[in-house]
Amino acid sequence: MINNTVKAAGLVAALAIALILVVALSPGLSERIGQGVALVASSPFEGGFALTDQTGKPVNDRDYRGRFMLVFFGYTFCPDVCPTTLTVLAGALDRLDPATAAKIVPIFVTLDPERDTPAVMRQYVSAFSPAIVGLTGSSDDIAKVKKNYRVYSVKVEGSAPDLYTIDHSALLYLIGPDGRFRATLDPGHSAEGLALALTRSVQ
Repeated sequence: MINNTVKAAGLVAALAIALILVVALSPGLSERIGQGVALVASSPFEGGFALTDQTGKPVNDRDYRGRFMLVFFGYTFCPDVCPTTLTVLAGALDRLDPATAAKIVPIFVTLDPERDTPAVMRQYVSAFSPAIVGLTGSSDDIAKVKKNYRVYSVKVEGSAPDLYTIDHSALLYLIGPDGRFRATLDPGHSAEGLALALTRSVQ
């Protein structure tokens, strides 16, 4: 009886591993593009938002219809992932030809509205590229956007109330001119690779 149970458990585990491998290797589900940049499979969704940009102006996703939105979530106190990703993003934008760049609106949405005011966002995003739009809002506003984009984040308390960090996912969401989800990009660490992925994705 024990042997049969063990065999059954082993068969289930083997089937699960096989299924994972099939999904991971199936064409169209994920694609490695360029130098370390992946086009990652994800369920389609429509990511809407109603937030405030770095100038203090209320904006929503419909304001960017007709162009591709490249949306990244993070926060200005982020010690590594956010500045690295935004540096790669800025480098990729610089490598795009003007016609392709004109099709894209890069957007940085804070996950830390308590500290990231419009003024803070303006100073932060301008350090990377004048093309990047920084968005913030109330805690409720950010919670709604996280839900719409299926973004993971969790606050990690520090040694003082204002020294917390935020663990979060670090993907770029490409939204089409019609407002519908197109792709999730893992930027890796290559501006060249991301520029190539964007050029292919917005054609």
